[in-house]
Amino acid sequence: MNTDVIITCAVTGAGDTVGRHPDIPVTPEQIADSAIDAAKAGAAIVHCHVRDPATGKGARDVSLYREVVARIRDCGTDVVINLTAGMGGDLFIGPDEQPTDFGEETDLVGALDRLPHVEELLPEICSLDCGSYNFGEGSLVYVSTPDMLRRGAKRIQELGVRPEMEIFDTGHLSFALQMIDEGLIDDPPLFQLCFGIPWGAPPEPGIMKSWVDLLPPGANWTAFAISRFQMPFAAQSVLLGGHVRVGLEDNLYLSRGVFATNAQLVEKARGIVEMMGARVLGPEAARDRFGLVKRG
Repeated sequence: MNTDVIITCAVTGAGDTVGRHPDIPVTPEQIADSAIDAAKAGAAIVHCHVRDPATGKGARDVSLYREVVARIRDCGTDVVINLTAGMGGDLFIGPDEQPTDFGEETDLVGALDRLPHVEELLPEICSLDCGSYNFGEGSLVYVSTPDMLRRGAKRIQELGVRPEMEIFDTGHLSFALQMIDEGLIDDPPLFQLCFGIPWGAPPEPGIMKSWVDLLPPGANWTAFAISRFQMPFAAQSVLLGGHVRVGLEDNLYLSRGVFATNAQLVEKARGIVEMMGARVLGPEAARDRFGLVKRG
């Protein structure tokens, strides 16, 4: 069991949740304010996507990231900033007869074109999705090939940013370990174990345990599951020696039928951690534990 726990809050994500929750953060101001509230509630790290303010859909606009990061850094509340670098991997395969007639929602760019906001803003952490997989129903494939990953990991390493390696299935973990062996990931490596996203790994504690057993000695890791499994997997992660991620990117509800805020989800997770006999660490302790360089 981990007795010194770091909580990450995933503030908004890029999923189609705007119409399913009355207060999903959409504008840079809303995203930053929600991140700051989560930090005040006990999150040492905030994981941020941005959205198009006009449509609510996920975006890659550097100016939106710039405003979110500036607002967080200028607020006077210390928190570790973790920016997604996963946007730009969406490939909508065409109909069976014309699979290369890609759908109009396709947003597929190369490894370095997923990183301009990371290069400019230099967050302490950015995500690195460690493999391709079928994303939900229909014909959406998230694309992250070995060549893309090697090139992206090398650039992130050159920037001095800590990559949070996102693991959605067992093969992703295998390739993350390969990148460590190739010297593309600096010590201590940081993993995010992701459960419940169709069609990645299901939210099964046994699968989490098997992945944890494969992690290298000294690795830092956090786990999460989506929807109603969010809080049970927070507890499961702590029991197996990991850290905790919660937030509206992964779950919209505080309890059945009751919409949550990010701060409320952090408070609930903090209560679970403390009732288990562990303590919640702040951002300075998180930087020390994860080997981070404070920016801004």
